Amino acid sequence: MKRYMRMAISLAESARGDTFPNPLVGAIVVKNGRVIGRGFHKKAAGPHAEIYALKEAGRYAQGASLYCTFEPCSHYGRTGPCVDEIISAGIKKVYCGMIDPDPITSGRGVEALRKSGISVSVGSFEDEIRLLNEPFIKAVTKGMPFVTVKIAESLDGKTATNAGESKWITSEPSRQYARLRRRFYDCIMAGINTVLKDDPCLEPSERFKGHKLIKVVVDSRLRIPLRARLLNTYQPVIVACVKKDILKENRLMQRGVLVIHTRSKKGRVDIKELLKKLSKLEIRNILVEGGSTLIGSFLDERLADKAIVFIAPKFIGGVNSQPAVGGDGVKRLSSAIKLNDVTIRRLSGDVILEGYLRYK
Repeated sequence: MKRYMRMAISLAESARGDTFPNPLVGAIVVKNGRVIGRGFHKKAAGPHAEIYALKEAGRYAQGASLYCTFEPCSHYGRTGPCVDEIISAGIKKVYCGMIDPDPITSGRGVEALRKSGISVSVGSFEDEIRLLNEPFIKAVTKGMPFVTVKIAESLDGKTATNAGESKWITSEPSRQYARLRRRFYDCIMAGINTVLKDDPCLEPSERFKGHKLIKVVVDSRLRIPLRARLLNTYQPVIVACVKKDILKENRLMQRGVLVIHTRSKKGRVDIKELLKKLSKLEIRNILVEGGSTLIGSFLDERLADKAIVFIAPKFIGGVNSQPAVGGDGVKRLSSAIKLNDVTIRRLSGDVILEGYLRYK
C-alpha cells in the first residue's frame, strides 16, 4: 500500500504551482498488484486526479483499488463529484491519504463511498500530504493565504548601500533561481518603495512565462506611477491602498488593475485585512519580495509562514544602509522570531536558507 500511495504523492507533486486555488492531488488504480491507471490534478476547472486514473484504467477498474492523496470530492464545484465516478467504475477499495479539510467536502466523500459499499481506509503519509498542500489547507481552515517572505541580503543584513545602491547583492545564479521559484506561487507582492526605487516587472521566469502570477502592490497613498513596468503585463495586477483617489483609481482600472482598499493601520494598509480579502479572491500562496518596510510589517504582525533568505558573502556596513527587515522588531531576544526546519543550499558563493517562521 505504501508504495502505491508514494506513487500518488509523486504524481501530485508534478503539478506543483499549476493547480491554484485547488490542492495538489494524485491517484493510482491498482488491480492484482499491477498499476492500471494513473492521474493527477493538472489545473483548476480540469478533471480531478481520480478521473484521470479511472479513465486510464477503463473497464478494468471494476473490482480494483484506488489510491488517492486527498479525499474524493462529493459536491458540484468547477467539476462534478468524483465519488459518483468511483462508484460507477466499480472500485472495490479506496485508500485515502487524508480527509479533505475543506468544509464543503470534509468527510462527506468518504461517507458516500462507504454507503455505496466501498471499503475506505484513511490516513497514509498524511503529514507529507499536508506539507504538500499547506497553502490550500491554510486557506480553507483559516481564510488566509500562505505567505513566504523572500530576502536577499549581505552578511551584515543589508539590502542596499548607504547611497541606496542595491543592484546586485546576490549572484546572477541566485537571482535566476529566485525567479524560477516564482512558478510555485499564485501571487507575488511588493511594497510601493520597491516599485518606485527598482521599477521591477515581477514576472515569472521566461521558462514558465505562461504561469499565472498575480501581482500585488501595497501602496497606502496610491503613489504607483502609471508608467510602472509591472503594469505592462498580461498578468493580473492588484494595488492595495488606504487613500482614495478616484481619478487615479479610474486610470488604473482602465489598465485592468484591481484597486483594493483597507482600513488604515498607523497610516498604512492593514496587512491582515488585505490578506483576508486576497483569500476571498482565491489567492492561496503569496511570495513577498520586499521591501524592508513590508517584510517588517509581516513579521511584526506574525503573518508570514515561511522565509527564504539569500545571503551574499559580502559586507556592506554603514549605519544608514538599508536593513533587510524594517518594522518595530522585538524588544527582547526571548521574543526573537526563529527559523525552524531549516534547509541550506549553496549557489555561486551565496547561501540560501529556507524554513518556517516560529513566533513567541
